[in-house]
Amino acid sequence: MEELLKYVVTSLVDKKDDVEITFEPEGEKVMIARIVVDKADMGKVIGRNGKVASAIRTLVKSVTLKSGKRYIVKIDERKDA
Repeated sequence: MEELLKYVVTSLVDKKDDVEITFEPEGEKVMIARIVVDKADMGKVIGRNGKVASAIRTLVKSVTLKSGKRYIVKIDERKDA
């Protein structure tokens, strides 16, 4: 799952080295996939009216459908000082 998300997100952004994907358990059958990108690339990952973000969530849902786990995809911007 991590490789798939990494491939999709790095294909969209300019600063590929700043992409960070982590997974956090949120209960027994729920995982949170947190995607962190540079502030300048947020618009590319979210897309107009959230269409790209929705497509990423649909892709994750379809890939993990048979696994019995539910993934929640959250997109954040990198907070650097």
